[in-house]
Order: sequence, then structure tokens, then C-alpha cells
Amino acid sequence: MNTALLAAEDLSLFGRDPWWLVLIKAVFCFAFLMVTVLVSIVMERKVVAWMQLRIGPNRHGPWGLLQSLADGVKLMLKEDVVVKRADKVVYVLAPIVAAIPAFMAIAVIPFGPAGNEISILGQRTTMQLTDLPIAMLYILAVASVGIYGIVLAGWSSGSTYPLLGGLRACAQMISYEIAMGAAFASVFLYSGSMSTSAIVDAQADRWFVVLLPVSFLIYMVTMVGEVNRAPFDMPESEGDLVGGFNTEYSSIKFAMFMLAEYVNMVTVSVVSVTLFLGGWRAPYPVSAFWEGANHGWWPMLWFVGKVVALLFLFVWLRGTLPRVRYDQLMKLGWKVLIPVSVVWLMLVATVRALRNENVEFQSIVLYVAGAVLVVLLLSFVADMFRDRKAKEAGDEPREGAGTGEFDPMAGGFPVPPLPGQTLPPVPRRRPRGERELIVSGPTDTASDGKETDGVY
Repeated sequence: MNTALLAAEDLSLFGRDPWWLVLIKAVFCFAFLMVTVLVSIVMERKVVAWMQLRIGPNRHGPWGLLQSLADGVKLMLKEDVVVKRADKVVYVLAPIVAAIPAFMAIAVIPFGPAGNEISILGQRTTMQLTDLPIAMLYILAVASVGIYGIVLAGWSSGSTYPLLGGLRACAQMISYEIAMGAAFASVFLYSGSMSTSAIVDAQADRWFVVLLPVSFLIYMVTMVGEVNRAPFDMPESEGDLVGGFNTEYSSIKFAMFMLAEYVNMVTVSVVSVTLFLGGWRAPYPVSAFWEGANHGWWPMLWFVGKVVALLFLFVWLRGTLPRVRYDQLMKLGWKVLIPVSVVWLMLVATVRALRNENVEFQSIVLYVAGAVLVVLLLSFVADMFRDRKAKEAGDEPREGAGTGEFDPMAGGFPVPPLPGQTLPPVPRRRPRGERELIVSGPTDTASDGKETDGVY
């Protein structure tokens, strides 16, 4: 029986719960995200303070554990200001559009094995709200809807800097979702399904982080860019955009944007755990020596532990790496991540096709190594010819050279000169002996300038 049939058989376990049990599981998913967000905010402030040799929050609750709850209450009590030039309807709906899709992806994430049912109020059920044959496509679609809230927030504010922040977020998310989708496709090829429960079942022998390390690394980079976290927090860069797309928001609407960011952090973390880190499965040393590690309520413990570890990685990156420039961000997405992910996807598809033809593993390694060497050789030859062409072009006069001085204000806006163009000389201060007499106060015109009341 192949993996697709197993996935279809497992999906028959879903959709049989009574309505009240579905409601309980939905409330649990919502509560899990909210509690994880509260813990994540406190953990971020504590960990960053520890990295910077500070104390961090220590006033609200024991060891400051209720600081994030106090921040939420404070934001709700702040004055809710609506910008006069804003599009009122879109301005109010934008935070809702950004926050609601962030909660929807958790519905198809398995917290435990589908075949190991648990008992809730005497009713046997799975540790997952529901599952779909195209569950991963559902997650990608829901995650893509959240970008509309950010773009609409920047546009509806009626201000320049929020609009720039919204456009940055749109370009950034589109760029990084392409590489993310290619990383997902490698997992689909190995698991034979897009169902989240089937993908976890396919990692019974070996986690995909071992089989597909390049896909895991690509996804780790793209998930940081997808949620606009440092060092890729371009849409919220305070230095050049004042505050980003949420500049004109306050009170509960600003809190919803903040909530959406942290919920998206949790969402991409649970997706990473499901696709690459074995999902709810116990780590190798535990699962090898304890047969009951993946039964009962224990799978939820392993799942939550992996999610917390990835959230700590988010905090670690924020406290360690400085913000990159926007051109570096887009160059990484389009010139590095997308080509590498596409090439890696082709290699994975080739390996799977050879395995389906019963080709020996050694032969597959030789074929893949030969393909990689050919690609590297072609890249080296292309770089060599490109450098030679650039060197020959450097010996020739460039366009714009020798055309005289360059006027940076010719088009009405200051622009930098092109290669070969020269700026007009900057006026310098004259030597002290050649400076003109600077007169301050009334002068005696009758004396023909010989006697003045001014000073040098």
C-alpha cells in the first residue's frame, strides 16, 4: 500500500466529531496560539535583555511573566485615533484582515498521531482539528491573505510612509513565498502527499531535516522574511519609515497588528516542525529507548517543545543580527533563494524518479554529484567570461564620460551620477586673507567705506 492510499485512509478519521467537540478543539487551537503569543513576548524581552546584560521585565507577575498581558491591557486603554485623511472602512478592516488569517492555519496542524485517538469527555477523537488532502496548499493560501491587511493598512492611512511600508511588505512576501513554495514541493515529493498528517507519518524512520537539509535551510530563511522579523523587518524599519505600515494606528488596532505578527511566528514554527522536524514525534534518543513516547498526551509535549525552540531561534536572530538593507533583502530572495530552491527541487525530483525506477543508491549519488559538478562548472565558465567582458568594457570610455559636468538637479530631483560622470566642483572657503569684509550693523556711507562700525 503506497503513501497516497495511507493518507487517504487516515483522512477518513476526520470529520466524524460531534459539533461540540469540534468547538472545543477550535477553542483549544485559539487558546494555544494566544497563550503561546503571550509567552513568546515575555520570552523575547527576557532573552534579549539577557543577551544585552539587562534585567528585562520584572514588575508584573512573578519574574515579570505577566508583562505581555499588562501590555495588552495598556494598549486597549489607549486613545483610539483615526486619521482624518484615512479611508475609514478599509482603515478599520485592515487589522482584522491581517489578524484572522494568522489563526486559521493551525486548524490542519497535527498535535498527535491520527491513529492514536484520545478521550475528551468520553468521546474518542484525534489530536487535530481537521485535515485535508491539500492541507499545505490551504496553509499557503491562508498565509497569503494576511498580506492584504498590511498593504491595505498602508494604503488606507492616507500617509506616505505607511504606504511605502505596505509596498515593501508586499514585495518582500511575494519574493520569499516563491522560495518557500519550492521548499514545500521537495517535501511533497518525498512524502507523496500534501496532507499534514501524512507528511508526519512519512517521517517515521527519518526526519526530513536530514533527508532535505537544503529545503529546511531555505524555509528557515524564508519564514523569517515572511513574518517581517529582524533582520528582515523592512516594512517596519523605524529608521527610514518612522514606523512602517502601522504608523497611523493606535490602541486595539495596533495591538491586532502586533498580535498577527506573533501568531504568524507561531504558525511558521508549527509548519516547520510538521514538515521537517518530525511533527509530534519524540526526538531520536527518547523514541529509541521508550516505546510509549509517541502515545497518549506525550506527542503534544514533544510538539510544543520543538515550537518553543524555533521561537527561541526567532528571538536569538533579533538579538544578534542587524537589519539588512532592502536591496540586500531582495537580492537574497531573487538571486539566491529562488535559484537554489529551484535547482534543489530538480535534484530531489531526479532522485525520486531514479528511486522509483529501482536504481541503486550509489548510482543516484553519482548522478546527482555529476549534475552538481556540471552546474558549478558552467557557473564558473559564465563568471569567467563575464569578468573578461567587464574588464574589456572597463578599458573603453563609458557612456556619459567626457560629456562635461553632470547636473544632479536637472530633472528636478537630486540623483547620483552615472559611472564616468563628474559632479560640478563644490565651492570651497576662500583663504582668510581673501575673505570679504562682513559688515554687521549700520555703516558710515559719508566716509566712503573707510570708517565702519562693523567687525570682521
